[in-house]
Amino acid sequence: MTENSEGQGWLLLIYRVPPEPTRLRSTVWRRIKSLGAIYLQNSVAALPATPATERSFRKLRREILDMSGTAVLMQSTALAGESGVREQFQAARNDEYEEIVDKCQDFHAQLQKEYDANHFTYAELEENEVDLVKLRNWFAKVTDRDVFGSSGRETTERALGDCEQALETYANRVYAEEGEGH
Repeated sequence: MTENSEGQGWLLLIYRVPPEPTRLRSTVWRRIKSLGAIYLQNSVAALPATPATERSFRKLRREILDMSGTAVLMQSTALAGESGVREQFQAARNDEYEEIVDKCQDFHAQLQKEYDANHFTYAELEENEVDLVKLRNWFAKVTDRDVFGSSGRETTERALGDCEQALETYANRVYAEEGEGH
């Protein structure tokens, strides 16, 4: 299995964790969210079936069992309702893309603060470069699991491109201010 195309199916993780301590539920929820899985209902998470998602769900299943919980990992195909599951999965990716676009706006606002404060240093440039790398890495994770090509991808790519251009402009100003003239 490479990418999930028509008929490749889904992996379902059906689990139960002890009600106490509540942090166990939170831990599982955060892990499921970080994998990009969707909930079909309470305690039933789904991901397109790929070798990578299978490894991730197997690892999470082991963690749940280590919490004294129960977990079953199943591979399935939808007999009816496939389009709804796919739409839910794409909507989750679009939500993630939207979050990245929001962070790109924050990135621009941060650069604007530097301009407003006339603050053009290598330290600030480095901080902003690190922030952009984080955004790019986040985008890569989302696109890796965006096996159905969600609509928000192009807008997010443009937003990241705008961030890169803005950072390049800021970098040139830092170089000029620091007297290096690169």
